[in-house]
Amino acid sequence: MTRNMYIGNDVDLIIDALASPDPDDDIPVFLAGVETFQKTDFPARAGAMADEILRARPHIVGLQEVDHVLIDLRGFGIPLNIDMDFLPILLAALNARGLHYAVAAQVTNFDAAPLPGVRVTDHDVLLVDASRVKVGPKVTARTYATNRSPSGPVTLIRGFVAIDVSVAGAPRVKVANTHLESGPGADLAAIRTAQARELMRFLGKAPHAIVLGDLNEGPESQMHQVVSNAGFADVWATLRQGEPGYTCCQIADLSNPTSVLSQRIDYVFARGFLNKHQEAGRVELVGNRPSDRVPGPAYLIWPSDHAGVVASLASKGKGE
Repeated sequence: MTRNMYIGNDVDLIIDALASPDPDDDIPVFLAGVETFQKTDFPARAGAMADEILRARPHIVGLQEVDHVLIDLRGFGIPLNIDMDFLPILLAALNARGLHYAVAAQVTNFDAAPLPGVRVTDHDVLLVDASRVKVGPKVTARTYATNRSPSGPVTLIRGFVAIDVSVAGAPRVKVANTHLESGPGADLAAIRTAQARELMRFLGKAPHAIVLGDLNEGPESQMHQVVSNAGFADVWATLRQGEPGYTCCQIADLSNPTSVLSQRIDYVFARGFLNKHQEAGRVELVGNRPSDRVPGPAYLIWPSDHAGVVASLASKGKGE
């Protein structure tokens, strides 16, 4: 499974306000973002994502936007104190459902303090069902060599995590999880392509390999071509030909009653699993139906602004 957990508000609006020459918009835009963050109620959404995992029982889960949000504005006369750490909240929700997933790898992408009293730390994480999956010998957590140039109040950094896993005596598989750079324009697309190339170099020629993640570009992109040229099949496109499979994005406060997903940017890529007859696998979306919404503080909310992708794959032959 790949799942973007969603921080819970439109971070770009806050970054743009902080970067603008007008200091008067900083606090109002930030407080509006905090209001959205509270409405999108991560603990409720974590329960919904735990239910997705309970139904699908994936051996491996790649998570993006695994954030720790600290906001303490009491020193400025604003009665606001938030400490929301996404990963332990999700793990507790899984444990409450009798599921015992363990953190196999984690990378810190960025650790930003854009305002006094505010800190956001972002991670990518790989979880495994410890009762069914053996991890090792290699576990990697790495930031990309190519990232945005430092500018403004927040420097965005991306990375990836990767593990070797064995499941029930099957061939060893390399599994990577990543969240490539976001945003429109040729410059950011070039960064995504460079990050994808770096990940492909790292994975090398491993005969059985899986890439999970929010790659922030569609199937027609150069980034997608880089991954395909490395011998990876886009599992959704292979098994669900002609179906759009949109995974992004609901509106920022998650209040839309019907799905407005309109892009496919979340992927499971696989090498050494799917054959030319498109057999030996299945794939589905989760968190994309109105019935997947859960009660929030003010209205029903989606589990995330993204849908998740769950794939079941069988290897084609002997592994490494």
